[in-house]
Amino acid sequence: MLAFAPQAPDHSDMKGAFHGTSSGHHTMPASIRAALGPTNTGKTHYALTRMMAHASGIIGFPLRLLARENYERLVKLKGERSVALITGEEKIVPPGARWFSCTVEAMPLDRKAEFIAIDEIQLASDPDRGHIFTDRLLHARGTVETLFLGAETIRPLLQKLVPGIEIDIRTRLSSLASTGHTKLSRLPPRSAIVAFSMSEVYALAEVIRRRRGGCAVIMGQLSPRTRNAQVELYQNREVDYLVATDAIGMGLNMDVDHVALAQLSKFDGTVPRPLFPQEIAQIAGRAGRGMKDGTFGTTADCPPMSSALVEAVEQHRFDPIQRLYWRNHELDFSNPANLLKSLTQPPPLRGLTAGRVASDVTTLESLMLDPDIRESARGKRATMLLWDVCQIPDFRKLGDDSHTRLCARLYMHLLKEGSVPANWMEGHIRGLAKTEGDIDTLMHRLTGVRVCSYVAARTEWSRHSAIWQERAREVEDQLSDALHERLTARFVDRRATTLLRRLDNDGDRTLLSAVKPDGEVLVEGHSIGRIRGFTLETDVASGPERQMILRAGRKALIHEIPRRIRMLQDAPDTSLRLDSTNGELFWEDIPLGRLTAGPSLLRPTIQLFPAEFTDTVQKNHVETRLLSFVAHLIQTDLKPLYRSQTLAERETQLRAILHRLMEDGGITETLPEDHALPPALRNRLRKGGVEVGRFSIYCPSLFRNRPLALLGLLHALHSKTPLRPTAPGRVSLPWSDIHGQFGWIRAADTGLRLDIAERCIADMHHLALRRDHAAPTNLASRLGVKAEMLPAILKGLGIAHQPPETQSATHAGPPRPLMILNDRKTRAARRRRSAAHQPPIKRPSPPRTDSPFAALAALREKIRP
Repeated sequence: MLAFAPQAPDHSDMKGAFHGTSSGHHTMPASIRAALGPTNTGKTHYALTRMMAHASGIIGFPLRLLARENYERLVKLKGERSVALITGEEKIVPPGARWFSCTVEAMPLDRKAEFIAIDEIQLASDPDRGHIFTDRLLHARGTVETLFLGAETIRPLLQKLVPGIEIDIRTRLSSLASTGHTKLSRLPPRSAIVAFSMSEVYALAEVIRRRRGGCAVIMGQLSPRTRNAQVELYQNREVDYLVATDAIGMGLNMDVDHVALAQLSKFDGTVPRPLFPQEIAQIAGRAGRGMKDGTFGTTADCPPMSSALVEAVEQHRFDPIQRLYWRNHELDFSNPANLLKSLTQPPPLRGLTAGRVASDVTTLESLMLDPDIRESARGKRATMLLWDVCQIPDFRKLGDDSHTRLCARLYMHLLKEGSVPANWMEGHIRGLAKTEGDIDTLMHRLTGVRVCSYVAARTEWSRHSAIWQERAREVEDQLSDALHERLTARFVDRRATTLLRRLDNDGDRTLLSAVKPDGEVLVEGHSIGRIRGFTLETDVASGPERQMILRAGRKALIHEIPRRIRMLQDAPDTSLRLDSTNGELFWEDIPLGRLTAGPSLLRPTIQLFPAEFTDTVQKNHVETRLLSFVAHLIQTDLKPLYRSQTLAERETQLRAILHRLMEDGGITETLPEDHALPPALRNRLRKGGVEVGRFSIYCPSLFRNRPLALLGLLHALHSKTPLRPTAPGRVSLPWSDIHGQFGWIRAADTGLRLDIAERCIADMHHLALRRDHAAPTNLASRLGVKAEMLPAILKGLGIAHQPPETQSATHAGPPRPLMILNDRKTRAARRRRSAAHQPPIKRPSPPRTDSPFAALAALREKIRP
């Protein structure tokens, strides 16, 4: 029997189920047997049944998760007192334990047992862990029965290395068929998507969450508690999809119908390489359990598999394993140098080869370079202890020398003090007992706790090993629960999953829905958003998930939308509002749409915001109600304009002017013939609320804040120019701020409100009607400008003026103020200046009286009546 069983890193996953078994002691000749075949052949069920048929037994699993899961199942059948669990991080060994569930690395082979089994024996061909499985293959034996479980590819080497072994080839209980490449969005429910890095798993899980409502996540780094919680999430059908690493290839026993590989290559710890066909088969074989058939294929950016590869997986035909990895187990502990030499001895048999340098050997080589350890590690006992410490797994894999330094400190404590200090354990565990942080932070803390659990599980290293094991287990459970919550929060949308199932499975079945008074929409008990006006607002901005939410929402609102349309039709105008700064229309402060250009300036149309209308009739009802409100608003706010049109019915001579005024929306350009209007007609226009100015004909009453803002909006919409609202009450602004806006006129670099400018022009004309006159002292304040700007503004308005004089030091008295010049004198002077620059007009000579034409003209004058 093997007297030394090294403990090495465990990985995380699960293995198959079994139901019921027999018990009792059976005396039988010692035998070595192997049950080989693909996945879903019942090998693990068979092994557990055989073990419990013996008085004692040990079974080794490749993963900690599998050892834990099968321990719990054995406990249910045989009770806690009869079953033990031994992994690198956990030891539960009752005094009367008869059956042991272990990881392969932690199997207690110094304990005699009638039955010994090794699961997944083909892992002896793994370059990293294979030497452990090869060692068990060559040396682990039960006193009555030894059983190896694995793939048929190891059959030739088993027959060569274990003469006389009995091999039972088992066939798969269900078939496995390829479906080729399938898009992620079209994967069937109960699918497992497999990738080979955490970043890829996260990316795929995020896509599945958005498109299909969510998924469970399985990775080798998860603790058993987190993994079980994620599995339960999937098994309970809270989600229909599973995203995992290749850790599911060993032992996942779940209701998976389809396995989709997102990659056909992986990083094996040294270099990226293509997946071997048998690896693909191991993973794909998770589809279909018991008698239920399964399918497999590729997805995402992964290309389809070749026809040869598909055939190999479907027919379970693979090349046999050519070599197994081996490492010497008869170690020389006389000193560290001899230990290292014995670890690197060449294999003794053909078919065996040295594997990669394991982490425990790397740690040993590093520690041997430490002068203090070289000095302390003398003799067999110290060297054995050094090797035990070197086998502490580097779960954290930080890529620096932190693990080596940790091992060095622990070794010196154990060598000098005989145990791990309590304050060391307490400090490490307490530092990791924090549940805040993201997924990666929690997973990093869990790896730290696994190191503490491994150290605590070495009972000979601590006086209070049981206490530290319990403390580490509590912290691991806390972190595991927090990690499960983070994974679920990030990658599971229960609302979307539920709605997708209802919509996909029930077709047009009426969904259970309700709309709360505050507008919250509930479908099948889940809040999917809020209805504002006629628009369903969700918390999902875009993508397939939003489309699914809207699809469910529209079914839920099939009766709510007509009810709201009726409410809008019956609502008073006071509940509606037009924002003149942007043209948006509101109902009870909820935006429904905005004004757009229509057939004429005073007849705009409406563009409704996206809404959940089922047909154009519903949309037309809303548009008609809003147009009615806008028409009434325009007639109310522009009442002076509409009132002026009654004058056209009485004064036919004013119809043309008033028609232009109406078409142009309250302001129209003054044409030359308009200046020739008789005073009587001008007075009638003025009484009708219309002024004829130098530049424009306009309604002064429209220049109040509300009508002016409305007209500005209508003109901007009609001319398709941007609207730049001005501050209410302003009569002047820099022209660059209001360029092209309705109701303003340019004077130099200043924009003046049209009615103010026209009134100023009229007042200045009246002021200087007979003679030049000083400008009013309040002129600048009337125009809302600074006094020094007046000359430029008056020039821009065409008002004759003379700028003020500056104060002179040589002349007494006040300077001459700004003068408004008499317009007649100005025009006469302008004519004189113009004439001075024109050639003299040649007057026509008087007609001749002696010509025939003169006689003819005289005759015409005589006969004219």
